[in-house]
Amino acid sequence: MPGDVTGTTLRGMTHIPPPAEELRLLDAELRQLDARRALLLTRRAWLIASLQQPAAPHEPQAAPTHGLQAAPTRQPETTAPSVQNVLLLLGGILLTVAAVVFTVVSWGHLGIAGRALVLGAVTLAALGAPVPLLRRGLSSTAESVAGIGLALTVLDVYALHEVALPDTDGLGYAATASAVLAAVWAAYGLAVGAPSRPTATSTGLRLPLPAAVTAAQLPLVLWAAAADADAHTLAAALLATATFDTAVALLSPATSVRLVAATGAYGMGGWGTFAAGWLSWTASGPSAAARAAALLLLAAAIALAAAWRAPKPDIAAGIATAGGLITVAGLGGVLRSSLPDDWTVPGYLVCGVALLAVVRTGLPEPLRRGLAGASGSVQAVAVVWALPLVAVALLGPLGWVERIWSGAPATARDAVTTDLSWPTNAATAPLVLALVAAVLAVAVRGTHWRQHALTGALTLTWATALVLPATLELPYPAVLLAQGLTTVAALAYARPTQPRTPEPGTTTQPPTPEPNTTTQPPTPEPGTTTRPPTPEPGTTTRPLIPALVIPALGLALLTSLSLAFLSLASEGATLIVLAALAALFGAAAWRPGLGPVAAPTSLVYVTALACAAGASFGWQPQHTALLVLVVPVGAALLAARLGSSSLTVPVEVAGAAAGLLAIGLTVADPSMLALVLALCGVIAAGTAVRQDRRSVGYAAAALFVLATWVRLAAWEVGSPEAYTLPVTVPALLVGAVRRRKDTEVSSWTAYGPGLSVTLVPSFLAAWGDAHWLRPLLLGAAALLITLLGARHRLRAPLVMGGTVLTLDALHELAPYIVQVVDALPRWVPPALAGLLLLTLGATYEQRIRDARRVREVLGKMD
Repeated sequence: MPGDVTGTTLRGMTHIPPPAEELRLLDAELRQLDARRALLLTRRAWLIASLQQPAAPHEPQAAPTHGLQAAPTRQPETTAPSVQNVLLLLGGILLTVAAVVFTVVSWGHLGIAGRALVLGAVTLAALGAPVPLLRRGLSSTAESVAGIGLALTVLDVYALHEVALPDTDGLGYAATASAVLAAVWAAYGLAVGAPSRPTATSTGLRLPLPAAVTAAQLPLVLWAAAADADAHTLAAALLATATFDTAVALLSPATSVRLVAATGAYGMGGWGTFAAGWLSWTASGPSAAARAAALLLLAAAIALAAAWRAPKPDIAAGIATAGGLITVAGLGGVLRSSLPDDWTVPGYLVCGVALLAVVRTGLPEPLRRGLAGASGSVQAVAVVWALPLVAVALLGPLGWVERIWSGAPATARDAVTTDLSWPTNAATAPLVLALVAAVLAVAVRGTHWRQHALTGALTLTWATALVLPATLELPYPAVLLAQGLTTVAALAYARPTQPRTPEPGTTTQPPTPEPNTTTQPPTPEPGTTTRPPTPEPGTTTRPLIPALVIPALGLALLTSLSLAFLSLASEGATLIVLAALAALFGAAAWRPGLGPVAAPTSLVYVTALACAAGASFGWQPQHTALLVLVVPVGAALLAARLGSSSLTVPVEVAGAAAGLLAIGLTVADPSMLALVLALCGVIAAGTAVRQDRRSVGYAAAALFVLATWVRLAAWEVGSPEAYTLPVTVPALLVGAVRRRKDTEVSSWTAYGPGLSVTLVPSFLAAWGDAHWLRPLLLGAAALLITLLGARHRLRAPLVMGGTVLTLDALHELAPYIVQVVDALPRWVPPALAGLLLLTLGATYEQRIRDARRVREVLGKMD
């Protein structure tokens, strides 16, 4: 570097640059010198630090390598600071143990003056030693010695009690001593722990202040215990300590102090809050409840103050939620002690809803979010408390299935408690459900939760209407009427909205947005007319279905089911309710958007009405099935009229289900079963006439075949041909028609299934038949099929007919073959088998020889 400066100077002397250029050169050289100086100073500091570390006795000084590569050294398993801290910690612990042993064991060997002199001198020395250690930069050693000094102060307090104040109450003395120690340690930490001139090597003590905060947790609690205070005073002491901890955690600049104080605040505050909550819950009167409420409000104030100053929004919201719940617990406890037991949950709920008023104030957003969460939690708990009552009102009517038409009950509560018990203290459950529904409908506005809130409000309103008649113990007809009106209201609420079409010549105005929204729709220019888009021919305008349509429709279905089961108590009520529900859902099916659910529901209730009417007439189930078949007929006619509407498939599915029910009702009577199967086949055949339902023809054919089989079984016909021929003939006809339309269809696909249905069962029957008629007819039929296959060159009839014909012939000749075999000598079968094997061997050898000749000829070719 000096050479560079000299070179620059000489160049400057030889060629004098302008002043500006020379100044720039000088600044560049000075910056290089400064960088080099900083590098050298850093290297010097590292060398000094390495020289200050003593080498291990067993490790000799490394010799200079003189350019040779040094041998690899083993890396230490720990760092020097870690070793230092461990040694200091162990030394402090050992000295503390020695001091304890000296105080407890060897104390009696010294007089009063000696005791005071020894403890005082050692304590003062331990507390004063960190000062020079900090000045010399030995902060870790200073921390260890300070810890010993703090431990010695505890021993001083113990020694003072044992010598000077032995008759003093232990708890009271411990409370006073912990307060004194907390004050002394705090003063010591502020005086010695924070040096007036902090340097890079002197950072102050970090142990005394957290120790002081730890000692401060005991005085109030120990004083309350020493005074035999009641539970309220003890809870107040815990909360007062939590208040102190919260203040320290919020105001202290030291991280360690804040951590210890926050831990104490959570521990003491949680303990005190739990104690106060238990006192509030078990309070026997308004006075005790008010005292507990005061404690809970103090805990809530602590939590809200901590949430106000919390550094992170999520933490602040969580603490605010806890504060809101504690407030509700306190105020609700006062109401609980002043009101009957039925009003306990409504009292807490009112307090929880009142928190929403605070949300509208100018509090910080995390606090408002936390209080809103607390209010929502209280409302959710209240709804959960009312759910058992809703379950009883909804599921209780199912018990009438086992008591059909046993007589109408007196009240609505008797109607829903056939197999279930009515919950206790549930008289105010409808009020709870209605209040939460109102809050959801009113409080949640202008947010993305609005739709969910409206769904919840609708559900809770429905639940209120469901449980109210049983809660008020209204007469049985009143509960039927109430649930019927609830079903009507739910269907009326499930109304899709059609897009509004402006009148000709009018100007469309954009919709007014809700408050707190920023999306603005496009505004048409003045004087222009906005016309709705013209649909293409053959298309229909689909309604706009709000999200609440599906919940409302689901609630209507649930209510109607409950009403239907509830009406089973009386014959007249069953017929009236089922007819009314069928008409109601039938009318709702014509409303846009409701048909795919309402139409099949109406058919289900019509089916139930048919079964109830048959039972009312005294008919047997198999005769009632004929009445049930009216539903599939009506569904098929309605589906044919609807065409490609969205209602078609649901209506057809409901009709098919009704047909299966009719078949199930006639299982015990084969004659009626055959009739019902045939009628279902007629309905299916009529449906298959439609162009888009051709595939239903297969189901119609299957139903006709089943009807035939059931009829034959009812007549006790055992011949398999009677069952198989009704299948074979239609199958062959269908195969012939298919091959005529599609020439690429093979004979196996067209005729194989139909022929196998008759040939296979008939052959199996003929094989075990001892008479001659069946084998003769089967052989004749197989011969005819074989000839037809040969005439038309069809593989399937030829192969299947020939196979059956051959096997049938062998079956008929089998007795004679057996006789011939018995007449032959016993050596003939082995001889014939050997001859066959020799023939096969000779043939195989001949083939091998021919292959060798061909190979030789090919090898001689060029």
